[in-house]
Amino acid sequence: MYEKTYPNKRFKLTLQFLQKHVNTTESILDLGVKNPFSEIMISEGYSVENTTGEDLDEDTSAINNSGADVVTALEIFEHLLSPYEVLKSIKTNKLVISVPLKLWFASAYRSKTDMRDRHYHEFEDWQLDWLLEKTGWIIKDRYKWTNPVNKLGLRPILRRFTPRYYIVYAERV
Repeated sequence: MYEKTYPNKRFKLTLQFLQKHVNTTESILDLGVKNPFSEIMISEGYSVENTTGEDLDEDTSAINNSGADVVTALEIFEHLLSPYEVLKSIKTNKLVISVPLKLWFASAYRSKTDMRDRHYHEFEDWQLDWLLEKTGWIIKDRYKWTNPVNKLGLRPILRRFTPRYYIVYAERV
C-alpha cells in the first residue's frame, strides 16, 4: 500500500490522530493562517477554512461566525495570551488541539526578530487538560510523542525520551 511521506514526524502523527477522530465529510475551521499542515489536510480530502492572521486574543469573530463542524488548533495556543477566551468562544462540539509541551531542560521558544512568533505558554499536559475542562470540553482521546533531533549533547539525548508534543480530541459538554 502506498503511504504518503510528510516533512516530519509531527505532521504524520497529527494526521493519523485527526483521521481517527474527524471524517472528511466534516468541515474544519483551522485556527491560524494557511500553513503546510492545512494544505496536507486539504490534500487528504478535508474541507478546511483558516483564520486570516487576526489576533485571536483580541478578535474571535472568525470563530464566532464559522459554521464548521470541527475546530483544529494545531500549535497555536502557545502563541496566545488568553487561550481560555478562545476556547470559550468555539461554537462547535468537536476540537482537535495540539501544543508543544514544556520541557524542563529547554526554555520556551522566542523569536528574536518576530514579536508574534513566541511561545507565551508551553503547557504541561495537566495544564491543557485543566484548561479544556474549565472551558466546557471533555477529553475523549490524547496522545504524546517525542521530537528527537540528530545532534550531540545532553538535550538531544533527553529529547529522545521526553514527550515534546501533546494532542487532544475533545467534545463540548
